[in-house]
Amino acid sequence: MNKRKYIILLILIILPAVISIFFYTKNIQTPKKDIVPKVCMENKCFDVEIAKTGEERRIGLMNRKHLDLDRGMLFLFENEGVYGFWMKNTLIPLDIIWIGENKEVVFIKENAMPCNLENCETFYPAQKASYVLEINGGLAEKYGIKIGDKVDF
Repeated sequence: MNKRKYIILLILIILPAVISIFFYTKNIQTPKKDIVPKVCMENKCFDVEIAKTGEERRIGLMNRKHLDLDRGMLFLFENEGVYGFWMKNTLIPLDIIWIGENKEVVFIKENAMPCNLENCETFYPAQKASYVLEINGGLAEKYGIKIGDKVDF
């Protein structure tokens, strides 16, 4: 077989495979890192990071030097319960908002202060919750977030 026929044969075999791979990979859905869920109360929404695994919930917002005013972290729990939160290794004051399975605010700890001690205070809600939202300290008061408010996410 001469060199020219060999090249044409290779092109006829390889070209369809390359085209197939191109279109296959182009159609694969990749998650967009810049899209985050929103949690809304009254007229204020927060873009949130989700903490749903035990490890994500354990780390939470530890060691963060800054949190944008329109950002937060939403902790998801499989079962409704009384979940305690503390501020160990947290560098910024936070409002901690417990939300019941009916998506109503059931408890708020305003301005929980950072703690770098070995034994930091643990804050517990007065009622069971399925979700907890952490936002910058002082925002619950600023936006009038209160117990009984409906939460949408």
